[in-house]
Amino acid sequence: FRRVLFRSAAAPAPAVAAPAAAPAPASGPLSLAAQVGQKMFFDKALSGSGQMSCASCHDPAHAYAPANDLAVQLGGPKLDLPGTRAVPSLRYKEFTPAYADLLDNPDGISAPGPGGGFTWDGRADTLADQARVPLLNAAEMANASPADVVRKLQAASYAPLITQAFGAHVFDNPDTAFASAVQALQAYQLEDTSFHPYTSKFDRYASNKLGGNLSPAEVRGLKVFTDPTTGNCASCHYQGAGLNGSSALFTDFSYEAIGVPRNAAIAANADPTYYDMGVCGPLRTDHQPASPGAADSFCGMFKAPTLRNVATRSAFFHNGVMHTLEQVIRFYNTRDTNPELWYPTVGGQPKAKNDPAFPTYGLITTQYTGGTVRKFDDLPSAYLPNIDPQMPMDGRKPGAKPPMSEQDIHDLICFLHTLDDADTTAAQPLKPEDCAQ
Repeated sequence: FRRVLFRSAAAPAPAVAAPAAAPAPASGPLSLAAQVGQKMFFDKALSGSGQMSCASCHDPAHAYAPANDLAVQLGGPKLDLPGTRAVPSLRYKEFTPAYADLLDNPDGISAPGPGGGFTWDGRADTLADQARVPLLNAAEMANASPADVVRKLQAASYAPLITQAFGAHVFDNPDTAFASAVQALQAYQLEDTSFHPYTSKFDRYASNKLGGNLSPAEVRGLKVFTDPTTGNCASCHYQGAGLNGSSALFTDFSYEAIGVPRNAAIAANADPTYYDMGVCGPLRTDHQPASPGAADSFCGMFKAPTLRNVATRSAFFHNGVMHTLEQVIRFYNTRDTNPELWYPTVGGQPKAKNDPAFPTYGLITTQYTGGTVRKFDDLPSAYLPNIDPQMPMDGRKPGAKPPMSEQDIHDLICFLHTLDDADTTAAQPLKPEDCAQ
């Protein structure tokens, strides 16, 4: 497979190490435990509101991601409490290794660094650990305790299935019962092939199946994806064949600080002293700075998600601040050359009318005269040295030429659409002729 991915690349394929061992996804009938997990996944009665299930935020019809374009979802006992981070897809998680500060990079070239784990900050080591988070989060399913969840499971119509799967005495100990419940959710996600269908056009291309030919634009986009001098997406969003012989996972499980702009739509950000800094907190507590502003190389780092089904999404990055795939790519391309398009300008004067050439794709839609662009406005200045300098965000000067041309951007978008599974719909669909040539 690596030869397929890189046959149009500007650089040779890296040596790829297999990810840490994980249970291989099953293709046959679901085990009893996975059947329990399936029931739980769609059970709204397991929430404090009685109106939210796992599927409410992880919709199977949207690649197990949200069906809306909200930056964060609403939950809690009355479904009116906003979260603080965008909800990721649950597809293609089956080979994710546990978090490690020095995880071997699967490209076989990069030095070991933070990698693995679930959630944007990697604080859950397994899918079972991850399942605990929404069940007990006050702004999500809002259960007061594991025992709360267990009481609801005992009252569920599928309680006999739970005892069949985990034993007649499973409910004798609430802690044991809760542990079995989250294991059931993990089993469902590992065994049900809808969580890892590998049915994209790219998968057909990679396995030389009928209908998998890439168009000229998609082939060029693949080259931009892998080219270290332009898109360089593969530096973080490449992983070789999965343990079941499947195609690439399109994430290397690594963490980077790229200075995503602050999202005013997140209620927590109304407090100017609040910063979501990923691995170093506030939701993760074992890598926090020793004191406010103390040096900490983990601050600002968030997990590189899989790019599979990326074109189906309507909220991007950990804070959902961007809402189209094109906008995300243009941010990567012009964060440094045109920071005024992405970050607020302080002390300047807004123009009554933008210049005709002023781009309209950025987060900032008003052109300013004078002032200072407050770049990296969602990361305290003490942690700016943590910003990743890799292409295309290589710190080039404002006004310099961006790494990707308009043609590169167009072609890259075309290629990324080939990563969408057959049962999905792109958020901004492309016409066949858009990527034909």
